[in-house]
Amino acid sequence: MNLTDLAKQMAFIHEIDKLKYIQRKTRLFNSMRHENDAEHSWHLAMMALVLAEHANEKVDIMKVVKMLLIHDIVEIDSGDIFLYDSQANHDNTVEEQRAAVRIFGLLPDHQAEEFISLWEEFEAGITAESKFAKSIDRLEPVLQNVSNEGGTWMEYEVKYDTVIQKTSKMKEGSEVLWDHTTNLFEESIAKGILKKN
Repeated sequence: MNLTDLAKQMAFIHEIDKLKYIQRKTRLFNSMRHENDAEHSWHLAMMALVLAEHANEKVDIMKVVKMLLIHDIVEIDSGDIFLYDSQANHDNTVEEQRAAVRIFGLLPDHQAEEFISLWEEFEAGITAESKFAKSIDRLEPVLQNVSNEGGTWMEYEVKYDTVIQKTSKMKEGSEVLWDHTTNLFEESIAKGILKKN
């Protein structure tokens, strides 16, 4: 056993515990409690395992799960950006890239390279795995907002057009999940918990 590698792995494990303290704007299902990034990542990984059959293309589900478990680790340094934020850009930033190099760089080189590569693949959203992972990442907040009678849509006065703009790429990873989501949008509009512009 390489004790230097083990020490690096332990340092990484300690560092990523900080993900539990990164609060998101969204709330747990049927709850007033805000979700943290670690809970979010775990839930997405489980959703991917359960919903894998609905991906548009056959995907390596282990790769998808890895992406979902690591995709927000950079937020330890950069913080969470609210999906519907009208000021901050939710796309990859220089700050997030720096965070990826620093945090994944705590690991032994071979693991650091793998995790940075997976994170970059997720951010690019080009492969079948990253498209499906991004679909799952967009689905969870919709489910949370529906379960919380509009949740952040109502709290931050997020309109239908903005929600569609931020979620429509979901269909690139799963037409089935997108169709389900559009049905949820229609039900939410009928209930008055998602407002048309």
